[in-house]
Amino acid sequence: MTVATDTLIRIVAYGTPGPQGSKSFKGRSRTGKAIMVESSKKVKPWREAVEAAALQAVNALPRHLRDGFPLDGPLAGRFVFTLRKPLSAPKRRRTWPTTYPDTSKLLRSTEDALTKAGVWVDDARIVDFDRLAKVFPGEDPEALDQPGVVIELRRITDLSAVQRG
Repeated sequence: MTVATDTLIRIVAYGTPGPQGSKSFKGRSRTGKAIMVESSKKVKPWREAVEAAALQAVNALPRHLRDGFPLDGPLAGRFVFTLRKPLSAPKRRRTWPTTYPDTSKLLRSTEDALTKAGVWVDDARIVDFDRLAKVFPGEDPEALDQPGVVIELRRITDLSAVQRG
């Protein structure tokens, strides 16, 4: 039996979540390598915001916990993205962000920023999600009051090895 342990780190990043998605071909370099540019202009500032928040969260940990970074081994993640509610959306009832951006593309850009920040060895270490959601402010218990993301990471441990031993 496997179980996720207590939260290792909680990261809160503010800004407009930028989905990583399509890239545009812009030609070839002198060496012949394809020059690809991210189509969404929101990706770069979003990654920078997540990276800065991640570095701040790691640096705020006690030294003995900081020494465990970058994280390696199986991890469980919780990613709750808060998006700006459209002005055209109903004000007095809960609505769902069922349009652009895709949750999976928000996750991709955010995972890349966490890799760059040195939070984990590689985003392939995430093997389970407690929650992966996009919500509007004030319409979910885990929503931020403004656009951004709340990230929680936990280690996955194998209890069957402990029970056998």
